[in-house]
Amino acid sequence: MNRRLIIQSAAASALAGFVAVAAAQPAGAKRHKIVLQVSDADPGKWNLALNNAKNVQDDVGAANVDVEIVAFGPGIGMLKADSTVANRVADATHAGVKVVACENTMRGQKLTKADMNTAVGYVPAGISELMKKQAEGWSYVRP
Repeated sequence: MNRRLIIQSAAASALAGFVAVAAAQPAGAKRHKIVLQVSDADPGKWNLALNNAKNVQDDVGAANVDVEIVAFGPGIGMLKADSTVANRVADATHAGVKVVACENTMRGQKLTKADMNTAVGYVPAGISELMKKQAEGWSYVRP
C-alpha cells in the first residue's frame, strides 16, 4: 500500500511539472533558439544584429525565443563600455537578449571586464560557443 502512495505521489508531481511547463507557452508554440555572430568592428553590423534580435522577438514573441549574440575578434570592441552601440546593447539585454564576449579575444586585446559594458556576459571562446549552440540545435545567423 505504501508503494502505491509513493507511485501516485510521483505521478502527481510529474503531471504538475508538465502542466507548469505547458502553461508557460501557448499550445502549439515552439521554443526557438537563435545565436548571432558578430566579429566585425562595424557599428552598422552591430545595429543589424541588434535589429535582427529585436525583430525575431517581435515576430515569434520574446517568451518563445532564446536569443544570444556572440562577439569575438574585432567585434569585441562594440561591447566596450564606451562603444557607440553600448546603450543599444544594454537595451537588448534588458529585453532578454543574451550578449556575450569572448574571453580569448579580450585577453588578446588586453581588455578586462572593467573595460566592458556591464550588461554583457562572457564565454571562454566565442567560436566554441557558436559550435556548442549549433550542436544543441540553435539556428545560426551572421548578419
